[in-house]
Amino acid sequence: MKHKLRTGIFAAIGLFVLILDTKTALLGASRGLELCIRTVIPSLLPFFVLSMLLTSALMGENIAILKPLGRLCGVQNGTESLLLVGMLGGYPTGAQCVAQAYRDGVIRRQSAERMIGFCNLAGPSFLFGIVGGKFSSGYAPWALWGIHIVSAILVSTVLPGRSKGDAVLRPGKTLTLARSLQRSLRILGNICGWIVLFRIVITFLDRWVLWLLPVHWQVAVTGLLELSNGCCDLHRIADEGLRFIIGAAILSFGGLCVTMQTISFTEGLSIKPYLIGKLLQALLSILLAAMLQASKIQISAVFWISVPLLIAIIVKFLRKTQNRGSISRLVGV
Repeated sequence: MKHKLRTGIFAAIGLFVLILDTKTALLGASRGLELCIRTVIPSLLPFFVLSMLLTSALMGENIAILKPLGRLCGVQNGTESLLLVGMLGGYPTGAQCVAQAYRDGVIRRQSAERMIGFCNLAGPSFLFGIVGGKFSSGYAPWALWGIHIVSAILVSTVLPGRSKGDAVLRPGKTLTLARSLQRSLRILGNICGWIVLFRIVITFLDRWVLWLLPVHWQVAVTGLLELSNGCCDLHRIADEGLRFIIGAAILSFGGLCVTMQTISFTEGLSIKPYLIGKLLQALLSILLAAMLQASKIQISAVFWISVPLLIAIIVKFLRKTQNRGSISRLVGV
C-alpha cells in the first residue's frame, strides 16, 4: 500500500511539472529522440545483432583463448563467451545475454547475478564513435577502453561467489540473423524509451539546477544519470586530463539510465551485485585514469592485445557458422 502511495505521489508531481513547463519537456524529448536516431541506434544495433549471434554460436564451446580469462573471472566452464559479449556488445547487451542464459537453465542464479556485476560494459562502437572524438589524442579512447576492461576484470576477482564446474548445456539451434534482429529491435525500443525519459529529466535539471554548478560537475551529474548525454557533453570540460578521468568514471558506472535498462532485462535476478560491481568499477577506473594522467603513459599496447583476440574469435565464429549450414539457413529466410 505504501509503495503504491509513493508511486502515485511521484506520478502526480511529475504530471504537475509537465503541465507547468511543457516546453522544457518537449525540448528534452526531442533531444532524446535525436540522440537515439543519430547515435544510439546506429552504434548499438549492429553490435546487438552480432553479439546475439556470437553468443548463440559459441555458448558452451571450449574456447581455449578465453579459458584463462574465465578462470580469472571465476565463471562456469562453457560460459566464457558471455565475457566476450559483455566486453564487446555494449550496455546492456552483457546483462541481457547473462539473464537469458540463466532463464535457459545454462547457469545458476547466483552465477548470473555475480556475472552481471562485471559482464555489462560499454561497447567499442560507442566508446570509439562517441567518446573518442572528445579527445585530441588518438590514444585516449584506447586507454579508456583498456581501463574499462581492466577495472571490470579486477571487480570480478573481488566479487564473492566464484563459480565452479561446467555450465548446464542444452542442445539447440544457432540463433538466426532474422531472429537476432527481432530481439535487437525490441531491446533497442526499451533502451530508447529510457533515454528519452532521462533526457527530459536532464533538460529540467539543466534549466533549474545544473547551471549553478561548475561545468565539470554538470557533465559528471549528466553522465551519472544518462551515459550517452554525459559522454556527448565531455567536450565542455576544458581540462583534457579531468575530462579523461570523468569519462572513465561515467563509462564504468554506466549511469542510472543503464541501471534501469539492466533491471528491466534481468527481472527475477537481484540487482545488488550489479550495483556493487559498477560502483567498484567506477572507483577503480577513477584511480587508474588518475594514475595514467599523472604518469602521462599512453596504453598503445591495448591495441596489440585486443585486435588479435577479436580476430581469433571472429575466425572461430565463421568456422562454426560454415559447419552449421548454408547462409540462407543462418539468415533464417
